[in-house]
Amino acid sequence: MRAYAEYRLERAEEALEEARVLLSLGKFRGTINRAYYAMFYAASALLATKGLGSSKHAGVISFLHKDFVKTGVFPADTASFIDKAFRLRTESDYGDEYTPTQDDAESTVGRAEQFVRTAREVLETL
Repeated sequence: MRAYAEYRLERAEEALEEARVLLSLGKFRGTINRAYYAMFYAASALLATKGLGSSKHAGVISFLHKDFVKTGVFPADTASFIDKAFRLRTESDYGDEYTPTQDDAESTVGRAEQFVRTAREVLETL
């Protein structure tokens, strides 16, 4: 499980780097997508330490809140970043009415950086 958690965290770092590149190119829709996935992979890494997982994004987020936030292992304010990013990513990828802004993209990347950093810190204590 530990090796799988590390693998998922590496995927998170890779997605975060992709988000930064897309942001620098002004590709805000892709930026939000990759920043969200960085958080998703980091959350999946945490879940792997308990043998948890889900085929649905909402399931991963729910397990994160139930098994890591409510138990005080992962900070609630940082966990809320994945909730917002999930909504933005869904609107951005599937909504015809939403056009991502530079501010949306920059703030999502900043939140993803903090989320992934916190996930790494938590993993080191488990």
